[in-house]
Amino acid sequence: MSIELLRKIPPKFYKKLQIIKDLLSPHTKRVYLVGGCVRDLVMGVEVKDFDIEVYDIEPFKFDSLMKKLEAKGVGKSFFVYKWDVFDIALARKERKVSKGHRGFEVEVADDEREASRRRDFTMNALMLSLFSGELLDLWGGLRDIENRLIRIIDRERFKEDSLRVLRAMQFSARLGFRVEKNSCEVMREIDLDDLSKDRIFWEFEKMFKAPYLHYGLYYLSSLLILKKLFSLELSREIFLKTAFELVKNREKFDKDMYPYYFLYIISKNLNVEFDYMARKMNAPLSYIKLLRKQIPIPEIVDERFLLELALRYPIKEWLGNYADEAISKAKKLGIYEKKFDGGVKGEDLLREGFRGKELGEEMLRRRKLAIERIVNEIHSKDRLQ
Repeated sequence: MSIELLRKIPPKFYKKLQIIKDLLSPHTKRVYLVGGCVRDLVMGVEVKDFDIEVYDIEPFKFDSLMKKLEAKGVGKSFFVYKWDVFDIALARKERKVSKGHRGFEVEVADDEREASRRRDFTMNALMLSLFSGELLDLWGGLRDIENRLIRIIDRERFKEDSLRVLRAMQFSARLGFRVEKNSCEVMREIDLDDLSKDRIFWEFEKMFKAPYLHYGLYYLSSLLILKKLFSLELSREIFLKTAFELVKNREKFDKDMYPYYFLYIISKNLNVEFDYMARKMNAPLSYIKLLRKQIPIPEIVDERFLLELALRYPIKEWLGNYADEAISKAKKLGIYEKKFDGGVKGEDLLREGFRGKELGEEMLRRRKLAIERIVNEIHSKDRLQ
């Protein structure tokens, strides 16, 4: 299986891995692919970036080799360098000495088991030798991947970085994995007060783009993230309602708008402002602006409602567009990708002498008349059928 994993690496990446191997070969044969890239190779998932861990080289010599490769030091105090899609680092041990994600004391490690102990989950602690193709599974990661399970490696080490609680949530949403029971208990004990908003959003954004949003929803609540970061709680009824909406409608979600639906649906069902959670996690302005203009889904999503909403923005930008065939209706009306203007142009009204406030009022009046005509035509056709 191990050699087969190396053969799964796309040729364009494998050629560059060979360059790294040739550079390091005179100095060490203990060089491993580690972390998520190995997990994804095992699962048959496309790999786009790689973490490489190197043993048996002194930091000064390693630095000179990385300069020869023209790799950029992105965390020299952690012995980490970046070259193309590869993060190359010396194997290390970490010890928490102060608050925050940078508050670690680091030293070079010479033992694979000890170095891999600092990782968060068993599935992310697999190691694949670049030279022999041997797969090291020191913590039962293969078993947990097979069982679709997220399990922490070391209880005390895990607690040293509270961001890992959010990582469990987003991994669950991305992979469709459950979080092991004892691991859940550990995570519920961890305070999240030391997390910066930028780090929080980074993990949430991965979840927003994930295929198993209902898994992310479950652990958002179950791991107490929703309560600790947003002062919100999900009742069983609201959880089931929200999970059902996410599962039932996922295929209807617009591909370009997909990252926004999760926040829309949970905010709607919790009856909080649509941009509340986005503001709390310091989401980019694009999230804030889009969520701020949202409205709930009405009882009846008919052509009149869609046309009136499209006076403000295209139906593509309404995150309730998965409801009641809204997308197909909007596309038929030509308002899915663009706003509704009813054929009323500002330049025509200017030529008629309208100016300022009167121009805007007259434009809106005529566009609403156009909506009435369209709705009446639809109703007439329905009566004839």
